[in-house]
Amino acid sequence: MTTLTSQNTETRDDAVGRGSLAVRRAARSRAAAERDTRRPAWKERPSVLYQFVKAVILVLFSASILIPILLVVSTSLADDQQLAQAGGFVLWPERPTIKAYETIFAGPMVIGSLGVSAFITVVGTALALFVTITMAYATSRSVLFGRPVILGVLFTLLFAPGLIPSFLMIRQLGLLDSLWSLILPGIFGAFNFVVMRSFFMNIPAELIESARIDGASDWQILWRIVLPLSKAVIAVVGLFYAVAFWNSFFNALLYINDHAKWPIQLLLRNFVVQGSGAADGLGVSSVPPSQSIQMAVVVVALVPILMVYPFLQKHFTKGVLTGAVKG
Repeated sequence: MTTLTSQNTETRDDAVGRGSLAVRRAARSRAAAERDTRRPAWKERPSVLYQFVKAVILVLFSASILIPILLVVSTSLADDQQLAQAGGFVLWPERPTIKAYETIFAGPMVIGSLGVSAFITVVGTALALFVTITMAYATSRSVLFGRPVILGVLFTLLFAPGLIPSFLMIRQLGLLDSLWSLILPGIFGAFNFVVMRSFFMNIPAELIESARIDGASDWQILWRIVLPLSKAVIAVVGLFYAVAFWNSFFNALLYINDHAKWPIQLLLRNFVVQGSGAADGLGVSSVPPSQSIQMAVVVVALVPILMVYPFLQKHFTKGVLTGAVKG
């Protein structure tokens, strides 16, 4: 009798255990099903408060960029009376006039400086891209003889030379008062080299090996295979070089004594520092207030480089995101 009772008890315990196990399994299955049907966190619609805060932050950042530009353009278009009343900058011109622009373009200074800056930017960017592309491609290939030594030498280019050694080198090379003194020191950027070399190293080696098997030379591989695949990074690096050459004025301040060879940025600095004194060299009898002249030169210096961005925006965005996603 006792044995029968103990067997019945064990049977009930087993049944209860199996039932609780089945309940737990069913609960886990429901939880897993709910997790599968739940949308990821990044797909959930953000709350109204989050959207409002994000909109406020974006508006503030946009205003911090657009308002200074509006002040510069409006001041360059304002007349004498409104500038005198405002005491400086004007947020919106009541009686717009282009007298300041007519004044700066009446003489040869601004036009000549724009030509100098355009020459430095175009030639400097072309040479810089050539040097950077060739060096980055060569050092990205493992077959290069002495690559560790070359990379060790290039590592020193991450550190800028001193002001006095640079000036002495330019003078010894006979480049003082030459436009090449504004181009040659900037044709190699260590950061741009690292960016382009990293991009070239991510190009599949099978493409290059297959072209080499077909008899292509290194120049043919670079020109026909690597460069077409590298339009994005070339656009980004080229934009970096172009902006650097266009905005550079310190080298011109050091190496250029002839005012006819001044780039637009050095001329702009001269207008900002000297104020009305810089307007005396425009060669016109009547000039607007110095504030409108200064802002007009600022606008003229900004517009050319800003016109390049719309054409490179697609490649620039792609180049920035290159390598961010794997797989």
